[in-house]
Amino acid sequence: MTKYSKEELKNSKRIYKSATPKYTVDWYIKWGSSILLLIAMATRSNPEFALYDQVFSLAGCLGWLIVANIWKDRALIILNTAAVIILGSGLISVITNSI
Repeated sequence: MTKYSKEELKNSKRIYKSATPKYTVDWYIKWGSSILLLIAMATRSNPEFALYDQVFSLAGCLGWLIVANIWKDRALIILNTAAVIILGSGLISVITNSI
């Protein structure tokens, strides 16, 4: 891997630079939540794992809601707030109907 100087990174239009900082709290939450959402999608195709899908989806969206608040990104806040409410109410419904 090529190492670039800070000056080269700052002034280059050809070197890809990530928009978000790496290895910060929000970085770990973002990637952990993304992995949880991918697990949820993988379980979604099997009806036997519907509860796991809802739990992993809720946890992933909750993590993204935390990241959205850290970033103060209104679109992500609205999207993930709605997702947490919908998934949370669905999970409560499934749990109360199964007891």
